[in-house]
Amino acid sequence: MERNAKENATDAIEMLKEQHREVETMFKKFEALGESASKSKQGLFEQIADALAMHATIEERHFYPAVKAKRTEDILLEALEEHLGIKRVIADLMKIDPSNDTFDAKVKVLKEQVEHHVKEEESDLFPKVRKVLDKAELKELATVMQQTQKMLMEKGDPRKAVPAETRQAPSL
Repeated sequence: MERNAKENATDAIEMLKEQHREVETMFKKFEALGESASKSKQGLFEQIADALAMHATIEERHFYPAVKAKRTEDILLEALEEHLGIKRVIADLMKIDPSNDTFDAKVKVLKEQVEHHVKEEESDLFPKVRKVLDKAELKELATVMQQTQKMLMEKGDPRKAVPAETRQAPSL
């Protein structure tokens, strides 16, 4: 994910939407690679997995708890379960060589799960959040999320934490 886009986000929702677009672009690049690009696929999958791991972490640690206080718990519980499904597919993919016949199929499933999650967030959750959090709260939330994301990037390979997070969805 591009550091400038995240650091310049106007608020938490814009930051998350920018990350959604960046992941969509990575999936398109993956699909364009073709069948014989195992090394390129592995590297791009790792970028996608890192981006999704960071995104899920900042949502789970900061965005969802801030929003829960504003009575959107039903949507958030579903979003956490969607994160769990995404993490499980990432954990499976981390064990598979890109030359394996199932690798591309699993990446496609991952993409579909991410697209579904993004659609629900952007069409249902984000509009509700805009009604209950003001611009200053969203800007402050973005700052905290950016700090956590920076820490995760500095630590390196955020995807490596994913397999340990596949037992159950985190609580709110």
